[in-house]
Amino acid sequence: MTKPCTALHSAKVEHGYADFRARREATVWQRLNRILLVLLIIAVWLVIVSLFVPPYKKLMQSRTEIDNLQQQVNEQHTLLARQTREVSLLKTDVSYLETIARDRLDLMKEGETIFRLETARAKAKPAAPTRK
Repeated sequence: MTKPCTALHSAKVEHGYADFRARREATVWQRLNRILLVLLIIAVWLVIVSLFVPPYKKLMQSRTEIDNLQQQVNEQHTLLARQTREVSLLKTDVSYLETIARDRLDLMKEGETIFRLETARAKAKPAAPTRK
């Protein structure tokens, strides 16, 4: 009687082990499938990012260039306004014209004292070396 019980028990054990082994192999394949799915998602994400990064960099460079050009335009507008004002003053204001003419020709009226304030200029270039 013990024999049939042992055979039944050993069949149960083998059946249980086979079932355990099948479940284990299934979980291994499920894990590998999950890992493969995650790697596939990461690869797709990297492809998408690699497609959008160069145009984005070009867009940022273009925006920087636009900002620089806009700054230059603003500087040119300021310069134009200043020069237009000066031309207008030279055409209409006699005292301004007289002051500018005397300043550029280094002339002065009788009894007038002129004070010149020089702005800091670049250092003079060193003289060429002399031969001895």
